[in-house]
Amino acid sequence: MLKDLVVGVIGGQGWVGRALGLALLEKRLLAPEQLVVSSRSAHTGAYVDWPGVRCVQDNRQLADLVDVIVLSIRPQDLADIDTQVGDKLVISLLAMASQESVARQLGSQRVVRAMPNAAAEIQRGYFPWYASPAISDGDRGIVQALLESCGTAREVSSEDAIDYLTAVSGAGPAYPALLAQAMLSHARQAGLDDDVAREAVMQTLVGGSLLLEQQAAEPGEMVKRLVDYQGTTAEGLSTMIEGGFERVVHEGLQAAYRTAREG
Repeated sequence: MLKDLVVGVIGGQGWVGRALGLALLEKRLLAPEQLVVSSRSAHTGAYVDWPGVRCVQDNRQLADLVDVIVLSIRPQDLADIDTQVGDKLVISLLAMASQESVARQLGSQRVVRAMPNAAAEIQRGYFPWYASPAISDGDRGIVQALLESCGTAREVSSEDAIDYLTAVSGAGPAYPALLAQAMLSHARQAGLDDDVAREAVMQTLVGGSLLLEQQAAEPGEMVKRLVDYQGTTAEGLSTMIEGGFERVVHEGLQAAYRTAREG
């Protein structure tokens, strides 16, 4: 699928661009000569062990060299990309930047919007993506192959779904971190040694998440089963539920979604 393509990553030294570039190289989906990255610095940086990778500062030079462009910059920097790319395939990883705005800025109608999250760094990211009407089936295969190098990639049916998933999966570790912070604070107040408190909280969250993933059951089924068991966990869950846990989570997600849509 990617054998004869040259891929360019604008912002290729940033965390998402770097994660994607290195995953493509490490999995041998691209040879070093097939990857061009641009950043404010032309230093090889993360690609020092891949001498065939071309590192440039000029985005126009990158656009001339490549077949596919991955846009991995901050949303507020889109207006500074003064590069017309013709009809080349563009994969935008920007939150709060519509397909229309990316197409207008770069001059291509072949635009895909995708939303990464921080787990891309460990190749466990989730990349929902939405294709403009100009995207062909061949383009779709390229997009899927590129994005799933860092985890799971899935095409969605609307651009609005990308805005919603920006608030949900795009948050990466933020929501688990918030829960971990609350649990850790309580454990410390209970007098646990700090190393024990941290270990207990992290292993509970990580192990529990892996168990949920492996069982592939509805999370609500596990909650109901534990509440019905009427043990210590049931008491904790019932108190959180009655205290409005679900309502607060919904309000937070709605606020993030609203911000993603408004840009």
